[in-house]
Amino acid sequence: MKASLQAKMGQSITLTPQLLQSIRLLQVTSLQLEQELQLVMERNPLLEQEVEDDEVAPPASPEEIAALDAAAWDELPEPMFLSGGAHGGDGDDDATARIAAGESSDPRQRLLAQLQLRCGARELAMAAYWLDCCDDRGYLEGDPDTVARLGTAALADGGITATRAQMLTLRERLLLDGEWPGMTAAGPVECLLAQLRALPDSEARTLAMRILADHLEPLARHDLTALAAQLPAAAEAVAAAVSLILSLQPHPVEQPPELEPAFIIPDVIAWRAAGGWQVRLNSRSSPRLRLCAYAEQASGHEGMRGLLEEARWLLRSLGIRNETLLKTARVLVTRQQAFLDQGEEAIAPLTLKEVAEEIGVHESTISRITTGKYIQTPRGTLELKRLFAVRLEGADVSGAAIKAMVRRLIEDEPAHAPLADEVIAGMLARQGIRVARRTVAKYREQLAIAPARQRRRASATPRVRRG
Repeated sequence: MKASLQAKMGQSITLTPQLLQSIRLLQVTSLQLEQELQLVMERNPLLEQEVEDDEVAPPASPEEIAALDAAAWDELPEPMFLSGGAHGGDGDDDATARIAAGESSDPRQRLLAQLQLRCGARELAMAAYWLDCCDDRGYLEGDPDTVARLGTAALADGGITATRAQMLTLRERLLLDGEWPGMTAAGPVECLLAQLRALPDSEARTLAMRILADHLEPLARHDLTALAAQLPAAAEAVAAAVSLILSLQPHPVEQPPELEPAFIIPDVIAWRAAGGWQVRLNSRSSPRLRLCAYAEQASGHEGMRGLLEEARWLLRSLGIRNETLLKTARVLVTRQQAFLDQGEEAIAPLTLKEVAEEIGVHESTISRITTGKYIQTPRGTLELKRLFAVRLEGADVSGAAIKAMVRRLIEDEPAHAPLADEVIAGMLARQGIRVARRTVAKYREQLAIAPARQRRRASATPRVRRG
């Protein structure tokens, strides 16, 4: 076998992490975007949220204002707005609903209930004092030595004798006991160390404890090279230890995850004004970020240069997402004006490819930017995907429009003479819409409407009079 070298020329696209981030931001929903941006701002101090007044462009006439208000009122979540509630929350504002029946919603009380099974009265009193000195996150509110000294005096007033050393020993038990390792920790480092001590022994655990104890500065900068040099340790071992630290809980007590709200916050708002349709992004569902005031000065610092580049790229990606979403929504509203004015029967055939060609992007970009996104209109809040409709073969209208026509014809049929599928097909043909009988049957089944003979039988069933 003879080895040889060959030169080839070709084109390829390299998907960098930044490009992958831009593509992924197109597809995430507004709730996912808000959560992700919150995490980014916690990690990158050069970013901050831009707070702006929500400028709402009003419709042109009082009649249009009334129509828009009526549509918005119809879409309010059923719950608390009409029940006299003082806030517009998500109906699950009672945190105790997330705790099993019979248990307290306070983690400190739940931990005390567990300690009752294996602690005496004196130890339980000391534990109760420590837990009373913790905030809702589980952190100790004060210096441990000071709290222990005050605790001995407070317990003595209640007739319980406890030394300062005994108080501190019990605190060590609380740090490692129960379902919340790190409870009564004096700070984040002690909390993380307590969680590590509760894990099985391993090389990554040992290295992670050394990093937290003596090398916080390079850890805060995410400088793995400096960590490897200071420890010293192999780069792979340092990376595993840092990953273990990042997997820990930032607080001793993590709040239970909030349930996804049952209502929808639209990403885009469309309304009639000045004789046409206006479209804008909903600022409440599209958080705006900006570089903080000292970001440019931080560019001279070697450790902050990477954070500044990351922040700039994220802002560019958000700009691309918002611009693509707005352009797509404008095209959809323009092409589906008849649907927004008249209803389902007027929806026009429209595909992802047609919208992509008009905007000048790839078809997959339109698919991503319309996934899980909603638009508020006077006709209701609709998913952007709803504004696409497949053209029925051999017809100039969409399948969704024909389905709406079938539903209307059946709703208006005489009760004693239901329309058969072939009759409906003939009625549509007289309107210039030629469809097969089996197509009508398919749409009728999708609408969960029984055949004509069953509808006739149901209408012929005598009703029992009451009274």
